[in-house]
Amino acid sequence: MSDIEIRDDRPAGRLEAFAGDRVVGHIEYFVLEEPARALVPVHTIVEPEHEGQGIAGSLARELYVMAAREGVVVAPLCPYVVKWAERHPDEAPAADPALLNAAVEWLKAHPGRF
Repeated sequence: MSDIEIRDDRPAGRLEAFAGDRVVGHIEYFVLEEPARALVPVHTIVEPEHEGQGIAGSLARELYVMAAREGVVVAPLCPYVVKWAERHPDEAPAADPALLNAAVEWLKAHPGRF
């Protein structure tokens, strides 16, 4: 997996894994502003021919690294990221339930976004 490069496309709300010039996986996310700033992953997708190579885990890890760099938390709604965070509590601090609830409400208010 050393040939995979991860890039953040913040305007599109996508953290993307590239193999060369091809996107082979991504996390779709949004930035929650209230009640506190948080990165909220909603979907993790890896192209079928690249599954089982650790790409999804690398994307999840990078999302938490980005959040730490920015001084914000991750409020995961994506089932994959939730499970990854449970397996890596030292790298993925738990989000406040109020943030998770706010993220769910944001999604309800923006039904066409994801």
